[in-house]
Amino acid sequence: MLRLTDFIIDCPDTMKLAAFYSEVTGRPIKDGSSEEWAGIQFGEIELAFIRVDDYRAPRWPDTEHPKQFHLDFEVDEIEPEQRRVLALGATLRQDFIGPEGYGWRIYTDPIGHPFCLCRNKGVVWTDQGPVWPERG
Repeated sequence: MLRLTDFIIDCPDTMKLAAFYSEVTGRPIKDGSSEEWAGIQFGEIELAFIRVDDYRAPRWPDTEHPKQFHLDFEVDEIEPEQRRVLALGATLRQDFIGPEGYGWRIYTDPIGHPFCLCRNKGVVWTDQGPVWPERG
């Protein structure tokens, strides 16, 4: 059996980046987090941050310093979430929101990792997570 347990992001300052994503997601930084390893729990999966000496940030969309990964966050409304993540230190990079208000925007976190705020037509949020529309 294979089970995903962690998604680990290299960074120069674990607690600073964990604090950013803690504020973005509204989830607390795990007890026991330190300058070497910090985490945020999402059910069975931990979003973790590991300190790396000589960290080299991605410079998305520069292909010489590629992104390596990105995170997508589904939101009910883009504008209020955009104001919030920008105030937390994110930078808006590209906008793919259509005229009806659906699509995504690409941001970078304070150390250059890209992430998206997405608003998909027909997605309904429940206590158990998103319910996607039937695709026919």
